[in-house]
Amino acid sequence: MLTTARARFIRVSARKARLVLDQIRGKPVGEALATLEYTPRAAARLIEKVLRSAVANAEHNHQVRNLDDLRVVQAFADGGPSMKRVQPRAMGRAFFIKHRTSHLTIGVSDEVNGGVMAPPMRRVTAPRPAPTPSSAPAAKPEAPKGGRAPAKADAKAKASGRTGSSKGTDKKPARTPKSKEKT
Repeated sequence: MLTTARARFIRVSARKARLVLDQIRGKPVGEALATLEYTPRAAARLIEKVLRSAVANAEHNHQVRNLDDLRVVQAFADGGPSMKRVQPRAMGRAFFIKHRTSHLTIGVSDEVNGGVMAPPMRRVTAPRPAPTPSSAPAAKPEAPKGGRAPAKADAKAKASGRTGSSKGTDKKPARTPKSKEKT
C-alpha cells in the first residue's frame, strides 16, 4: 500500500532538495535513513523528517508491521512560493533576493512493484536509412559567403555608386585638398 507524507513551504530551494531526494529514491527505508544521516546537506535533515513521517503514516494508517519491507517509491520536491526581499546597494541601486521554498513529498510502499506504475519507457527505433539520390529533393543553390544573394549585392553597389566586386577592392578616388588662394 502506498503511503505518502508531505511537508509544504519548507525553506530550502527545490533544486537543492532534489539533489538529496535523488539519492534515496528506490532504496529501502533503513538504507535511505542511513544515507540521509550521513549526507552533509541542510536539506537532508528536512527530508529525513518527512521520510520518518511517511513511515509513521504507514504504521498507523495501513497497519504495516514489518518496516523492513518498506521502500521509497516516490520522492520529489515541487517549488513553492518565493519570499521576495530587497537589499539596498550603493548609488541608490537595489538587489532583489528570492528566498525560495519547496513542497517535499515522499511515498513509501511495502509492495514489490511499489504500488505505482513505472514511468513509460521511451521506445527506441532503428535509425532511418539515408535517402537514395533518386528520391532526394533537388538541392537549392547556395548563397555566397557574404550572406547576400548576388542580385542584392549588385543592386547595393549600384546604389552606392560603386562598380565591380562588393568586397571593397574598388575604392573611390582620394580627395585632393583645395588650395587656398589669397586675393
